[in-house]
Amino acid sequence: MIDFHLDPKSGVAPYMQLVQQVQQALRLGMLKVGDQLPTVKHVVAKIAINPNTVLKAYRELERQGLVAPKPGRGTFITATLADDSLSAHQALRTELEHWIAKAEAAGLDHDAIQALITTTLRKTHQGKP
Repeated sequence: MIDFHLDPKSGVAPYMQLVQQVQQALRLGMLKVGDQLPTVKHVVAKIAINPNTVLKAYRELERQGLVAPKPGRGTFITATLADDSLSAHQALRTELEHWIAKAEAAGLDHDAIQALITTTLRKTHQGKP
């Protein structure tokens, strides 16, 4: 089951953070078709968020065709965003974990690591369609 978290410094609306976390979990194969999302009540208790915000996120995921509510039972994954690259993820994750450890050993904090990754991704993909 997915474990939601919010980053108040991200500048992204809380409901959209939940949507993005589900999308990421689907891309990484962490959520699969048939999996159940946490109940609204559970998410509210876990991360102290307004129930309407969670409902808005779940409605957006439903609009995208990724989930479907089953009245009285919960909200379930109906589609995946994983592709053929999924088999390479574990090896790449291991390499990335080693790289992050090196970056931390060099004195970079979480924000610096994230900035470095973001700017490098942006630079790498400039001019690509």
